[in-house]
Amino acid sequence: MAGLNVSIAFFFLVVGLCQALRRFSKWLLSPGAYSCFARELAGSLQLCMSCLELRMLLEIGPWGGGFGPDVVLTLLFLLFAVHGTSFDGASANPTISLQEFLLLESNLAATAAKLLAQCVGMAMAWVVTKIYWSWQLTHFHLIQNLIASECSSSIHTSLHHAAFVEGTCSFLFHLVLLKLQQSNLMYQIPVLAATVTFLTYAAGPFTGAFFNPALATAATFHCSGSSFWDYVQVYWLGPLAGMLIALLLYQGNIPRFFQKNLLYSQKSKYKIPKARVAVHVEGGEPQQKRKGDKSNSKPCA
Repeated sequence: MAGLNVSIAFFFLVVGLCQALRRFSKWLLSPGAYSCFARELAGSLQLCMSCLELRMLLEIGPWGGGFGPDVVLTLLFLLFAVHGTSFDGASANPTISLQEFLLLESNLAATAAKLLAQCVGMAMAWVVTKIYWSWQLTHFHLIQNLIASECSSSIHTSLHHAAFVEGTCSFLFHLVLLKLQQSNLMYQIPVLAATVTFLTYAAGPFTGAFFNPALATAATFHCSGSSFWDYVQVYWLGPLAGMLIALLLYQGNIPRFFQKNLLYSQKSKYKIPKARVAVHVEGGEPQQKRKGDKSNSKPCA
């Protein structure tokens, strides 16, 4: 269990360093530069480093450490709960940033800056994590270094099925995210963490269950066994399609492209007032009578 304790200490260190980076960036940069770039970079760095270490534990832990997937899934739930608390509004996921753009919550320049920050953060995380593994602080890292150059693809099923699995995971995740977007963080964070944990448990054996294009790029695109286009179809096009379908079903349209609801009829929340009843008054001129008015009411002067 010593190796597991080192990994847990690594998680704490990553969260602490990224939290320090967020505070320093908030102090140094303008609010716009912080929210569009620095916050996303720190969140992507934190997410990717944590997930790379978790993936290593998932692959090596059962036979190298004697613990099962339940330990890794528990750590995954706790880590995503911590991420939701510490991310300060960052998504660290290109499909979420694109969803915000399609919902008119973000403009093109801000979305492009977020996507760039996410890619930079994931690339930095891969480099830093490899350096950390090279220190060989545990036998897990020793084994990881030996097999790192010969890693195999995370796609363990047919290409179309893999794309469907990643798309379905993204669809369910975004559907839950859209449903909870106005909820209190106290409820939103654990529900999202539980959703990610369940999807990872269900879809992990087929594709690794990334449903995050930037994270998948950093974690598996360099591995042999599948072509670059195969990876793009499964880990980029699949999640993007899942996000678009979830948005279309939840909203009934995509606000960036369509103003009219394409799927659901819009019913007014307000009742149409009943027509006023005309009554005859002196002089033969009719006057409208409102509901509740008495018959002998006099006309206004």
